[in-house]
Amino acid sequence: MQPTGILETPKATNPLKELLKFGQSVWLDYIRRNLITSGELKRLIEEDGLRGMTSNPSIFEKAIEAGNDYDEQLKSLESRTDLDAKSRFELLAIKDIQDAADLLRPVYDTSKRHDGYVSLEVAPGLALDTQATLDEARRLWKAVERENVMIKVPGTKEGIPAFQRLISEGININVTLLFSQEVYERVAEAYIAGLEKHATGGGDLSRIASVASFFVSRIDSATDSIVEKRLKDAKDPTEQEQLKSVLGKVAISNAKLAYQSYLTIFSGDRWKKLAAAGAQTQRVLWASTSTKNPKYRDVLYVEELIGPNTVDTIPPATFDAFRDHGKVRESLTENIAEAKRVMDTLPKLGISMKEVTDKLTVDGVGLFAEAFNKLLEAVARNTKGKAKA
Repeated sequence: MQPTGILETPKATNPLKELLKFGQSVWLDYIRRNLITSGELKRLIEEDGLRGMTSNPSIFEKAIEAGNDYDEQLKSLESRTDLDAKSRFELLAIKDIQDAADLLRPVYDTSKRHDGYVSLEVAPGLALDTQATLDEARRLWKAVERENVMIKVPGTKEGIPAFQRLISEGININVTLLFSQEVYERVAEAYIAGLEKHATGGGDLSRIASVASFFVSRIDSATDSIVEKRLKDAKDPTEQEQLKSVLGKVAISNAKLAYQSYLTIFSGDRWKKLAAAGAQTQRVLWASTSTKNPKYRDVLYVEELIGPNTVDTIPPATFDAFRDHGKVRESLTENIAEAKRVMDTLPKLGISMKEVTDKLTVDGVGLFAEAFNKLLEAVARNTKGKAKA
């Protein structure tokens, strides 16, 4: 279904636009053809200060199944018996990405390549194959042929070396599916190493951009489930108090400490040398920012992670909600001691963040792969079965 409310008349003070005053860029976690052709995307850029977009297989699959945006394009592909479902999907997706990138090009230019990006994902089934990820990322980058595009590569053990190599080749990358502070730090270090290699070859560092997509709400979904189960069985008052003290706080605490790592990594001498040559930092991008638990404020994960040199990619419903009643303050660097306390309490309760984040990464790869398969099935169905999924 088409998101509702996204074209509401902006208020005198628009919280979405206010985010930029605190150094945070708002991107939209959504894309479909009608968003582009109706003029809606242009209005979001002008009225809400939208500065970028992200996409994933699930978003595309819902767009193809839920409406008629792609009927004409799909019909035109029916006679292309030389194309499988994946190739047909790419023709649809690349056109959307190119058109969205063109509309965001003024943002890219005026921000001096800081914003104005649209992301396109490497097929999730390649997440555990470094070489295949490299090959597909290069192919998609060449096919889209837009400076203001980022290719999405998963932050898996196999994805990180591919990411480093792609940065060294001057390809903009959105590293996705990050849950762990430790993995985030490896990604940031890989970015720096990739830039250093690019500089050694005489490349222009100012033309490279990357974000590290750190997932938020899924952390609370996972840890709250563990904590709530433990609370049902806990008899000791001290244990009960400790469990309650971390409920609904792990995701934000985890993100805040990841941002502290960002501040450290991108302030050292090694980084300063690259910055002097024109490099921009790899900003942390907050992903999975919709609130999954109805007990929590619907804009919780946006309000509590506002800070300089960050990106928040927000799905339509949360985008509307934040425009309507979001409160803006520089929250990302608040209460760092409390964030540390929350994270330090988890092992005392026998909760391993490594186990939680490792599982979320594996599950995330699986969910995206499942969504991608459903997407290909939808493309095949909507071209009358003439393409094999």
